Amino acid sequence: MITISVCMIVKNEEAVLARCLDSIKGIADEIIIVDTGSTDNTKNIAAKYTDKIHDFTWIHDFSAARNFAFERATMDYIYSADADEVLDEENQERFRLLKQSLLPEIEIVQMKYANQLQFNTTYNFDVEYRPKLYKRLRTFRFVEPIHENVLLSPVVYDSDIVILHMPLSNHAGRDFNAFRRVIQQEGKLSERLYEMYARELYISGGNQDFVDAFPYFLNCSETGELSEGQRKISECILTKYYLINRDVTGLMKYSLRNIADGKGSAEVCYNLGEYFFGIEDYKEATIWYYNAAYETGCELNIHYAGDYPLKRLAECYHHLGNVQQEAAFQELGDNWSIEYKE
Repeated sequence: MITISVCMIVKNEEAVLARCLDSIKGIADEIIIVDTGSTDNTKNIAAKYTDKIHDFTWIHDFSAARNFAFERATMDYIYSADADEVLDEENQERFRLLKQSLLPEIEIVQMKYANQLQFNTTYNFDVEYRPKLYKRLRTFRFVEPIHENVLLSPVVYDSDIVILHMPLSNHAGRDFNAFRRVIQQEGKLSERLYEMYARELYISGGNQDFVDAFPYFLNCSETGELSEGQRKISECILTKYYLINRDVTGLMKYSLRNIADGKGSAEVCYNLGEYFFGIEDYKEATIWYYNAAYETGCELNIHYAGDYPLKRLAECYHHLGNVQQEAAFQELGDNWSIEYKE
């Protein structure tokens, strides 16, 4: 049977830490807590579960803190946990069975991360796989009977374990500050962080967050060498900014760029719908909401290709006096919401 080090980085988690540790103590062979500067009762709570508590001076780098924790692990596998996660009894048992049966060649175990949409996390589905369990020491192996080569891709197993994500609030403000700090220090974001910044803006950002992000995405759009995906993402951000500021020229400029290749983005079409809805041109608004719902794909937030435009279509038809269409689109919007939140 494998052994597991649970590694956590924490700061001011007194409200949720005991709940998390109670749910994982039965599967942990050691628990390692790395505190990045708590000023509440977090470390005292942690001390009830482990004596392996370490301080880490926060340098605005989650990877550095996570690596610091992983370096202190001594068991076969490392389970990376966050304080706002919970394993219920059924999934604790699934985890125990996994410990007994995991094949030694498996290097990463993915688990289902559930209950994400309640707090506007940066993912688009309520349940998605995430890598959570990592083999601490990797053995490199040659593969192929001829022209042998070292296997570099990890062996990944998708388990049936479901982790409940149960935060007390979302972390959007913290994340936006972190994105801007990386831009200031390094001049740009990686392609992955570029997408994640934009996605989080569209999932949980307010108007001011788009205003703050605008200069970076505008500069990247006009001067950067962007992939097609990044260009589409920029156009989503820029059209939203110009919509917020009621700048019709900017809105039309980047909307036209977005749809010119015949592969428009749902977010951009929705923003056009919002513009025409705002000036009470409901007939024109229906065209763009329909395109968002049925003719385009989303780049960042699936709601912009689903219940958001469907419910706006219902509102448009209400204003246009078409009761039958209003009821039909309202039902479609309601059913779409239920489908993706279950």
